[in-house]
Amino acid sequence: MNDYDPLRDYLKKQKLPEFVLTFEQIEQIIEAPLPRAAHRASWWESLRSPQEKMPQREACLAGYVATRLADGRSVRFKRMK
Repeated sequence: MNDYDPLRDYLKKQKLPEFVLTFEQIEQIIEAPLPRAAHRASWWESLRSPQEKMPQREACLAGYVATRLADGRSVRFKRMK
């Protein structure tokens, strides 16, 4: 089990085609603080450098593409087609 399994499980239960979670909401889901690196857009992008296996990206592959929003405090999850 990795730290982001609760996020993966949360995403698997979602029915919406797209939604936004704040960092605070994500921290509540994973029951831990996000690392400072989470403020970088590249940390979330599952389509960027897919060869890099990162636990948070693996969690997002539960049917969604994650994109950090410009506000620097939230992430958009969009269902993959």
